[in-house]
Amino acid sequence: MKKINIKEQFSELKKLWLPKVIARLNDYEVRIAQVQGDYHWHQHLHSDELFMVVEGELRIDFRDRSVLLKEGEILVVPKATDHKPFAEKPCRILLIESGDTIPTGDEDKKNILEISK
Repeated sequence: MKKINIKEQFSELKKLWLPKVIARLNDYEVRIAQVQGDYHWHQHLHSDELFMVVEGELRIDFRDRSVLLKEGEILVVPKATDHKPFAEKPCRILLIESGDTIPTGDEDKKNILEISK
């Protein structure tokens, strides 16, 4: 067991939209990311994805609507649901998803996560 300081972990992030794994529980990973601007449409065929806004605001677009998340709010995106995150200003998010989930979507197997030691 090791205590994790989320603020310190965020300060180590170098690139936007590149999640960093900060903890693992069972078959799930807790990931953090700094985001800004538009991400691309994608889906995760076999796993739900939990978004939590730590700082800022994040809009998640779906094919039929959008949901705006503010600090302290969470949203679970069901598996196989097309979604596209967007942050007008810098935003810090925490994600919880299956460890084998490719953050960029199931079609992109080239993304490499930064793994915390």
